[in-house]
Amino acid sequence: MNKEVFKRSFFKSFLKGIMPIIFTSIMVGIVWLGIGQANEANSEEGIRILEDAIFRAAIHNYAVAGYFPENLAYIIENFNIYVDTTRFVVHYDAFAPNLPPRIIVFPLN
Repeated sequence: MNKEVFKRSFFKSFLKGIMPIIFTSIMVGIVWLGIGQANEANSEEGIRILEDAIFRAAIHNYAVAGYFPENLAYIIENFNIYVDTTRFVVHYDAFAPNLPPRIIVFPLN
């Protein structure tokens, strides 16, 4: 058998064997990246929703009672807002009862 033909067929066989592995690895990487981006978007949306819910509850309290709640515990207790403490930390800063509070939600990563 000719050595040159053997080398060419060996390279082609090797390439045919390794290509599915490379293709599968690339596809797994793309899926992994997509899942990571979806989780990040989900976290950002959760932060926005939680901030909005707390702020709406504070506005509602101001409309009904005439003052903004002085702490987050009041809002959680009276407006049934759930704060997932395993995922978020909420900073609620009420400067005065007639000024809207500053609400910041931080993700726990």
